[in-house]
Amino acid sequence: MKNNGVVNGVAAKPTAMELQTLRCEVEEIVRSTPVIDIHTHLFAPEFGDMNLFGIDELLTYHYLVAEMFRAARISPDRFWRMSKAEQAELVWQSLFVEKLPISEAARGVVTVLSALGIDSSRTNLSEIRDFFKTQNVGGHIDRILELANVGAIVMTNDPFDTAEMEVWEGKPDIDSRFHASLRMDRLLNNWRQTAERLEGAGFGVDIHMSGDTTAEIRRYLDMCIEQMKPLYMAVSLPDDFQYPTGDVRNRLINEIIFPTAREHKLPFTLMVGVRRGVNPALRSAGDGVGRADVAAVERMCMENPDISFLATFLSRENQHELCVAARKFSNLMPFGCWWFLNNPSIVAEITTERLELLGSTFIPQHSDARVLEQLIYKWQHSKRVIADCLYSSYEQLVFAGRMATRHEIQRDVRKMFSGNFHEWVGLPAGISDDASGFDYENGEDVSSYPIPSDPVADLQ
Repeated sequence: MKNNGVVNGVAAKPTAMELQTLRCEVEEIVRSTPVIDIHTHLFAPEFGDMNLFGIDELLTYHYLVAEMFRAARISPDRFWRMSKAEQAELVWQSLFVEKLPISEAARGVVTVLSALGIDSSRTNLSEIRDFFKTQNVGGHIDRILELANVGAIVMTNDPFDTAEMEVWEGKPDIDSRFHASLRMDRLLNNWRQTAERLEGAGFGVDIHMSGDTTAEIRRYLDMCIEQMKPLYMAVSLPDDFQYPTGDVRNRLINEIIFPTAREHKLPFTLMVGVRRGVNPALRSAGDGVGRADVAAVERMCMENPDISFLATFLSRENQHELCVAARKFSNLMPFGCWWFLNNPSIVAEITTERLELLGSTFIPQHSDARVLEQLIYKWQHSKRVIADCLYSSYEQLVFAGRMATRHEIQRDVRKMFSGNFHEWVGLPAGISDDASGFDYENGEDVSSYPIPSDPVADLQ
């Protein structure tokens, strides 16, 4: 597209055709650009049964379970006594047969089934189950990643989970599209139990953090980092989290997390605002949301300018504060629309707010997927909204007197979907990710460079 001219100090009005072309270009570029899904709860196939997929897993996802309890007259105790297959049947009947699936989570299942060529209007799950039973795991993963246009996945890996660590200790050859992150929840939120576990494993720690406790925890994490090669450390924190304080969590952050981040050059990812067990009877579906103190993250950034932080907040009310904080601290990267925020209307609001305050210097989304096929709907739905928000930003730019070129749009989208994360975790950016040979990061033709065509080759 040509740039609009400026006549007598006033930007020339774009034609309807120019705006329509711009919209089509933005939608096509967003749809076709591969993503790095920077936070999921998925596992590589080498983790066996931890790798969740299939219709029963989709239907018993905790988002849908919470919704089912509103629709079906069944007690939590009775529901949890059911088998997973029985639970899935009840969710299907309650939310997809007796009602139209118009919530975001329910509509997501429809999007998944449609993408796989399955009729979601069926009243019986048998044929849908048969489809998933016939899938080869490796081929199914390939197909899902292709349909979702996801080039790389970051897992959530718990170094204090016995079953998971048994897999890592076997030195598996992990699928190169799956990358580790080191989850610190048990260390920071359940210190007593974690201290007892480490002590039982032969590490010299105690709950009072005396003696060699700090050094021994560091030694254990160093071992885990060597095994897992994580891209970052992460923790989910409650809405009442404060920093700095004198509590054990703050001690662990200052004496363990920050030194480990510095030594291994690992960003620290903060997910703040969850209220655990608001309704314990619903188990994993019973967590809630609370407004948190963004100033706690600001203080971390200010006191640790040499550490990179990724941050997302669960409360809608915290989003503007996070944007403003990111404007003040260049070591803070806002990312995603987490959990209860992953609804189109809220994604649109947050993405627009970030574009207005931060330009393209943020990571607009992550899937938070727990079931493989969720990648399809979480990215298809989010990309539609992100494309709308980006088009509105570019349209305003046009009316201000500057038309965005296709290459400039490609560069912006590439940065938001992968480039910003590449840079944040210390990996090289600026790699061509399509046959055109155009470097979306730097805006130059690199068609003659001997570079890989894989959009996430840097991560492998």
